Amino acid sequence: MGDIKFLLAGDCSFVIQFGNEISPEINKKIRKMIEDLKEKNIDGLIEMVPTYCSMLVSYDPCKISYKELKAKVEELLKLASESTESDEITLIEIPTLYNDEYGPDLEYVANHNNLTKEEVIKIHTGTDYLVYMLGFMPGFTYLGGMSEKIATPRLESPRLQIFPGSVGIAGKQTGMYPSLSPGGWRIIGRTPLKLYNPESNTPVYISSGDYIRYISIDEAEYKKIEKEVQEGKYTVKIRRIKRGELNA
Repeated sequence: MGDIKFLLAGDCSFVIQFGNEISPEINKKIRKMIEDLKEKNIDGLIEMVPTYCSMLVSYDPCKISYKELKAKVEELLKLASESTESDEITLIEIPTLYNDEYGPDLEYVANHNNLTKEEVIKIHTGTDYLVYMLGFMPGFTYLGGMSEKIATPRLESPRLQIFPGSVGIAGKQTGMYPSLSPGGWRIIGRTPLKLYNPESNTPVYISSGDYIRYISIDEAEYKKIEKEVQEGKYTVKIRRIKRGELNA
């Protein structure tokens, strides 16, 4: 099982640590473990929460002990090492308006990296991003794979309000704010899509393991999509593709 560690987190939770770095390989192991545990339908298993390189497992100690659940996890870890990953992944297209009004830090990101704003947009839309995890608030995406050419430090003083749909950069990460929120990420654009809808049967349609592709749009297209979203007429472009089609 390599460097995998089990760390206690209270009397009814523990953490499975798969490594100490952000990598697609570690993320794959975490997602595989979550899928396998779900399939086992273990009585007493309450919740599993993925992070960049670990996952939290919560359970009911009245139904299953830590020792019993740990043994089941270890058994699955041995079997997982012999499995192969699916060649198909889910790709979600996020139309995004990049400009100074909707992306107040776009110019700063460009100047910080000695680029033009157009070059920042081209680089940001030129990668398909792996969704490592969701956190901070419902639907907030932590994405991996961003080019270091546009890496930029967080704001020294966070904003009190960041609009829903804002696309930001923090260090070497990029992600999206699903709701009105304070935050310290550098905002370079905004999507008109609703990333979190508590009234929907599926409040968040983005999951760990999906891929995000940003599509640059102009203001007219933004307004058009925004209106369709408000009227419930817009269909988010979600499709299954082969891994070889990423970044194509």
